[in-house]
Amino acid sequence: MTTDAAVPSPTVAGDPQRTVEIERKYDADADTRLPDWTGVPGVTTVSAGELRELDARYFDTVGRTLAMHGIALRRRTGGPDAGWHIKGPRQGDGRLELGWPLDDDDRMPDAVAGTAAQWTSDRLLPIARIRNTRTAYRLMGGDGMVAEFVDDRVRATNLLTGTRREWREWEMELGPAAPADAAGQESFFAAVEQAVLAAGGRAPSSGSKLARALGA
Repeated sequence: MTTDAAVPSPTVAGDPQRTVEIERKYDADADTRLPDWTGVPGVTTVSAGELRELDARYFDTVGRTLAMHGIALRRRTGGPDAGWHIKGPRQGDGRLELGWPLDDDDRMPDAVAGTAAQWTSDRLLPIARIRNTRTAYRLMGGDGMVAEFVDDRVRATNLLTGTRREWREWEMELGPAAPADAAGQESFFAAVEQAVLAAGGRAPSSGSKLARALGA
């Protein structure tokens, strides 16, 4: 899904890729078995797991100005969407993400800095590092990928305090062949939640990996 809503357009050159994530998150213990997706509507097959090693650094001001606006800014390597990302405020289950490709160095691209400047002119610094061993599964239906389920084993460091945390979480994100209507999406996620709870998963303890890394 793509949209131009919710986050202002960049003010400098370098148009980003725009995607809307519609997902649900869940907590799981280290030894919790994966859910059985056979009862989820529209899902006919599940792919083998694809291993991805992700490494992200998140940026904000000392006063967490971006966070106060519901914005997250990161540089991530690994996986199919490696790059610079700015995530906008959550609207229901959806959240707009702007993405730019990685450069040859670690310097923040002007297009990313220019977009972030719409919320703050203060200096941005790394506030957290999140490394994640992810196994991704594609839930397929007759018309293509209904959703992607990921099993994340996360190691996070609060770069402001040095505090380290580890946890496991699951995410289910709608794909191109997911139901387009709100009722269909709600029915899908209801079945997902039933499968998650049956496997031993539970509601998330935090709204995002960044918030959890910072102890929020």
